[in-house]
Amino acid sequence: MLTPLDFLHDLVNPDLRFLAKALVVAVASSLVCGIVGSHVVLRGMAFIGDAVAHAVFPGLAVAFVLNGNLVLGGAIAGVITSVLVAVIAQNRRLKEDSVIGILFAAAFALGIVVISRAPGYAGSLQQFLFGSITGIPDSDVVTVLVGGAAIVVVVLLLGKEFVAVGLDRESARALGLRVFALDLVLYVLVTLAVVLSVQTIGNVLVLALLVTPAATARLLTDRLGVMMVVAPALGSLSALVGLYLSWSVDLPVGGTIVLVATGFFVLAWLASPRHGLVAKARARRTRRVVPPVRSAEST
Repeated sequence: MLTPLDFLHDLVNPDLRFLAKALVVAVASSLVCGIVGSHVVLRGMAFIGDAVAHAVFPGLAVAFVLNGNLVLGGAIAGVITSVLVAVIAQNRRLKEDSVIGILFAAAFALGIVVISRAPGYAGSLQQFLFGSITGIPDSDVVTVLVGGAAIVVVVLLLGKEFVAVGLDRESARALGLRVFALDLVLYVLVTLAVVLSVQTIGNVLVLALLVTPAATARLLTDRLGVMMVVAPALGSLSALVGLYLSWSVDLPVGGTIVLVATGFFVLAWLASPRHGLVAKARARRTRRVVPPVRSAEST
């Protein structure tokens, strides 16, 4: 197994330039997903994040078949599907989760049909499902960095509005906020965050990068501002440690990153100072041991 110092030498080795690119993309994706994922976790939108990962698949497949930009293709497909969900869900005869299930499953099926027409179908499908971070072209690295910066800026500008809608939609509407427009913007941001991360860990595991660091941060703090700092930090650390382990032990990059992030979540679930399992057990034991205070009147 490589030492951290050996890994650092490999990162700066010109012959292993793809490794440094992989680290840049993984960390950038983790930062964006951690910030957007904070709103996903607070609003209970994990299912939407999973569905969006399926929605971008036909765009990725079409871009791959046409030798186009994968990030752009996935973004177009995901945004179109997200807009359709937001529009169709306005019909209250259908619940939002039903619309999501129908459209995103159809989008994923369309992606499978499209990619089946490409040469090397099995290898291409595996690349999309599980990621291919070491083969990312330079143009996609630039797209990830620029797109990620744009997403972060929009989230920071509309952060208060997103929180207001997430806490109470009717109150937000009474305050004059355009709830439908904000929902649509958040769907699009989730879509773009997923697209930026698909090449890192693939369609199957991308939800973990969006939700797990944010859920871990949720166990560690009650403040959204702190959560939006802790979540991307944990995601970036997971990307760094995961890439190091996968490179030194020859493990799949995406799966290793997700397992590291899950390990951080388990630690927070057990040892969080206020919301961890150990802290709650200690609090229950303290309440049983300390006798209730008797008032002066009862004596």
